[in-house]
Amino acid sequence: MTEHPVALGTFASLVAGLGSGLGALPVLLPIALTVGLQALLLGFGGGVMLAATAFSLVIPGTEAALQLGYPQAWAAVSMAIGILVGGVLLELAHNFFPHEHFFKGLEGGRAGHLKRIWLFVLAITLHNFPEGLAVGVGFGDVDVGNPLALTVGIALQNIPEGLVVATSLRGLGYGRWFAVGIALLTGLVEPVGGLVGAALVSISRQILPWGMALAAGAMLFVISDEIIPESHRRGLERQGTAGVMLGFVVMLVLDVALA
Repeated sequence: MTEHPVALGTFASLVAGLGSGLGALPVLLPIALTVGLQALLLGFGGGVMLAATAFSLVIPGTEAALQLGYPQAWAAVSMAIGILVGGVLLELAHNFFPHEHFFKGLEGGRAGHLKRIWLFVLAITLHNFPEGLAVGVGFGDVDVGNPLALTVGIALQNIPEGLVVATSLRGLGYGRWFAVGIALLTGLVEPVGGLVGAALVSISRQILPWGMALAAGAMLFVISDEIIPESHRRGLERQGTAGVMLGFVVMLVLDVALA
């Protein structure tokens, strides 16, 4: 593969991010999305992200560390440290930036005069940046891991997320095209994360395992802090769990089939 990894990572994360806009398109049709189906779709996205974290970030990151000459014990410890640091960074971002979830409400710093819609956009942005970062890191060294499977998986995860975002905005009284536009806008932060991730790890192979670990930690934070709780709201644990399991096995198949 001769293309520059930074260009590949940025383009791949853009493709993944466009899944949000694609998923939002059904709101243009006169159909209703039940809360049970929303829980299933959110769970599906969480399952895809969970499998992508393990199979496309943690395992390849560990392999990259071993290829760099890390002893097995230090490879494991360095990945663990990176994962925890990635989670802490997301926690700090959530505490610093004001944002509002559709179901969890207002979080972070003082909202000031920001309109509620922009608080929603900030929430999804905090969610999507780590996904773009993960895709970019995956392409930072095309000889390690399976970045194509990661890209497809994140795109698949973004499709139901975009639909849920657009449907929620419609429920708040916003127009159909406005809801689609906002869903698309939230996905466009992913190529920014992709550019950052690919640029960092392309500087030196020494950064690659740490970049993968940081991205994995950030993804795990999003899965546990946002996606799974929102998919389990209103007593819909069964639908949310079914979605998680379905998304996990779909990503597992993708990772093996696209290897």
